[in-house]
Amino acid sequence: MFRKLKRRREKKTDYYQRLGLLKSGLPRLVVRKSNRYVLAQLVKYEPEGDKVVFTVLSKKLRNFGWRYGCANLPAAYLTGLLAGFEAKRRGIDKAILDIGLHVSTKGNKIYALAKGCIDAGLEIPLGEEVVPSEERMRGEHIASYAARLKEENEKEYTKRFSAYLSSNAPPERIPENFEEVKNKIIECYKNG
Repeated sequence: MFRKLKRRREKKTDYYQRLGLLKSGLPRLVVRKSNRYVLAQLVKYEPEGDKVVFTVLSKKLRNFGWRYGCANLPAAYLTGLLAGFEAKRRGIDKAILDIGLHVSTKGNKIYALAKGCIDAGLEIPLGEEVVPSEERMRGEHIASYAARLKEENEKEYTKRFSAYLSSNAPPERIPENFEEVKNKIIECYKNG
C-alpha cells in the first residue's frame, strides 16, 4: 500500500486511469517515448503482477533498413506496425491503448504507433480524429521542410540534418525509406 502511494506522489502512476484500463479485461498496449526511441509493450494483468508479453523498441527498425531517427512520427508508426504483427502472431486480436502519464495530443507519436498496430490487424478502440494524417506518418512533412530549408539556408540545413547527412541519408528521402521499411515488415510477417 505504501509503495502505491509513493508512486502516486512521485507522479509515476495514475491509479484511476489504470483501474479503468484493467476493467476492460483486454491486454494493454503500453506506449512510452523518450528522446531517442519509442517503445511498445503488450502487458497482461495477472493478480500477482503485470506480465509483459513482448516489447518492441523502435531501434529494431534498423534491422529492416530504417536509416533515420527512431523517435520521429514515421518511426513510431513503423514500430506500431511491428508491435501489431507481433501481437497477431501471438494470437492476440484486441488491446486497449495505455498512454500512461503522457499528454493526449491530436496527431502525436503515440497515436501514430497505435495506428500502426491497427493497420497490422490489432483491434484497438481509437478515434480517427486523433490519428496523424497519412502524409505525416510517411514523413512527408520532414522531407518538405528539409527541401525548403536546403533552398533557403544551406548552412542551417547542413547543421540541422547533420546526423542524417553524415550517414548518407538525405532527409528528403524519408518517405521513400518509410515505404521500403513498411513493405519489408509486412513481407517478413506475411512469410513467417
